[in-house]
Amino acid sequence: MRMRTAVHSARGSAPRGFRKPVFAFVTTLVFISSCSLVFAQTVSPGSAVADVRIGVLGLFHPRQLTITAPQGHALVVRAGDERIVLEHSSGVHTASVRPSGNEVILQTRTRTVRASALTVAGRKNEPADFVLAVPRKIARRYHGALEIRPSGGHLLAIVTMDRETAVASIVASESMAETPFEALKAQAVATRSYLAAGRGRHRDFDFCDTTHCQFLREPPGPGTAVAKAVEATRGMVLAYESEPFAAMYTRSCAGRTRTPAELDLPAATYPYFSVECKYCREHPVRWSSRISAEDAAELRSSNEPARLRAARRLGWSTIPSNDFTLKKENGQILVEGTGQGHGIGLCQSGAKAMAADGADFRQILSHYYPNSTIVSIHEAI
Repeated sequence: MRMRTAVHSARGSAPRGFRKPVFAFVTTLVFISSCSLVFAQTVSPGSAVADVRIGVLGLFHPRQLTITAPQGHALVVRAGDERIVLEHSSGVHTASVRPSGNEVILQTRTRTVRASALTVAGRKNEPADFVLAVPRKIARRYHGALEIRPSGGHLLAIVTMDRETAVASIVASESMAETPFEALKAQAVATRSYLAAGRGRHRDFDFCDTTHCQFLREPPGPGTAVAKAVEATRGMVLAYESEPFAAMYTRSCAGRTRTPAELDLPAATYPYFSVECKYCREHPVRWSSRISAEDAAELRSSNEPARLRAARRLGWSTIPSNDFTLKKENGQILVEGTGQGHGIGLCQSGAKAMAADGADFRQILSHYYPNSTIVSIHEAI
């Protein structure tokens, strides 16, 4: 597949979690800043794939899922040779799915169907709006096509969606209402970069919807600041030495971003640099936790693998960053630290502050990803 790309040098700009795409250092994406230099550049063909497959709600290991057609929308569920329409006007707008050995059982108010898997889309097999829920736990609205199949006694749900829809959904999850527009644009480029170059983290789909990959919720409404920021940066990704890379970012860096080597992590395609973050240095996020001596036995500051192992046992809020000290106190270990997340790449807190001070998204990205470029990728038809 051929692509057309436009590239701008990142070096000419003024400066400005857990986000957290976590740690697959596959192909790397780099962010570009403004500069007058424009030249032709070849970008990896894989980065032009417009759809992404995202495993959703897997954190709940669901044994039951419900699919609901929103008011005014129609869904077509295809299960083997069966075709079932969910629509409010028909009186049947919700279906329940549960696993049964190597099959799934689909049940509506009027029908029960067994199949090896099922898919959900619009009447013409186009992407559609739907609500997917784990009963009594969580419900989320998506736009795309849904596949459900059994997996180890649970249900595996995969949503295939347009990459820009995924970017908007992730940026909405990663941002707060007061996030400045230029910081939203910087986040959009970082997120799109990760999606474009970070595939391969799961066997059955491209990404999951947790901080292991990218935290994803519902897509924002049209006209919202997030939707406008994603549209304003449509197709833009970060690149280093002509190759897109899976850009990492963090909630709060404690005053200086980290490199993979500093955290006992393997090197990435993009050589992450440690850069100063003025806002986090002046407004550090401080935290403390108490854990047992046994839980603290292998815990080390500036060791991301050890922190992740501990966080999986104790909860992500127990040890939210790599910058901490350990102290014995009253038979327990007092853990006191600063920052949120791994501290690599774009600092979301610092980006917000830079934008509030007048920096644009190119300057923000140039600061946190030195020597990177912003590349616009377009699929040739």
